[in-house]
Amino acid sequence: MNEPLQSRGFLRSATLLRERVASFTAYPFSLPVIRELETLPFHPAVTFIVGENGSGKSTLLEAIAIAARFNAEGGSQNFNFSTQASHSDLHRCLRLTRNHRRPRTGFFLRAESFYNVATEIDRLDRIQGLLGSYGGRSLHQQSHGESFIALLQNRFGPHGLYLLDEPEAALSPTRQMAALVRIHDLVREGSQFIIATHSPILMAYPDATILAAGPKGLAPVRYEETEHYTLTRRFLNDPGGMVGRLLADEPAP
Repeated sequence: MNEPLQSRGFLRSATLLRERVASFTAYPFSLPVIRELETLPFHPAVTFIVGENGSGKSTLLEAIAIAARFNAEGGSQNFNFSTQASHSDLHRCLRLTRNHRRPRTGFFLRAESFYNVATEIDRLDRIQGLLGSYGGRSLHQQSHGESFIALLQNRFGPHGLYLLDEPEAALSPTRQMAALVRIHDLVREGSQFIIATHSPILMAYPDATILAAGPKGLAPVRYEETEHYTLTRRFLNDPGGMVGRLLADEPAP
C-alpha cells in the first residue's frame, strides 16, 4: 500500500470511560484486561489480542464490536438478530476513536455463535437472495472450517473492518495458513483486522501488534515472547519429553 501507516485503518483506539463503570469488583470490569484499561491503541493493519482462557480477550473484543455497531452475536453491521442476550454492558463504557476513513464493509466473527449467524444468513437469503455474497452455498451445508473459509474468501472484501474471535477454532493448520494469506491480501487492499486468538500460526503475521492479557492488563509483546510461541516451540522440539513430563504423575490405566 502507498498510504502512510498513520492514515490506514478505521479504528485508532478504544478508551474505557472509567466514570461510567459502577464497580470494578463486578464482572467483567474486575478482569485485569478491563480493570487496568485506559486507552487501547489499534494497529492500522492487524491487532492480535492474546491471553489465557478466561482472561477476558473475547469479552473485550465483543464490546469493541458492539461499540462499532456490529451485532452482538456476529455478522455484518446490517445484521439485527438475537438468540440469547449474553453480552455484557462493557460496550457502554467504551469510546472508539475512528480514523478519517470509513470502511466499505465489515464483519464480526465469533466462533461460539457462528451457527446462529449461518442460520440468519439462510433466513435472509430466502428474503433477498443473500447467499451469492457467501459463495452461493449455505454455510450449514459445509463443515465449520469450510464455511469459515467460504466467508473469508467471498464475504470479506477490500476496505473492510473485520473483528474475529478465535477463528482458528474452525480451522486445521493448513487452513489457518490459507486464512493468513487471505488476511494479508485484504490488508493490502486497505482492510483492518482485530483478532482474539490462541493460534501461533495466525499471530505470526508480520505487520501486526500483539497485545497480551496478563495480571496487569494488556501489554504489547513480540511474537517470540508470547506463551503460545514458546510453548509450541518447546513441544515441537521435544514432543516425547514434554508429554513424558506432563504425564509423569498420571495414574496407570
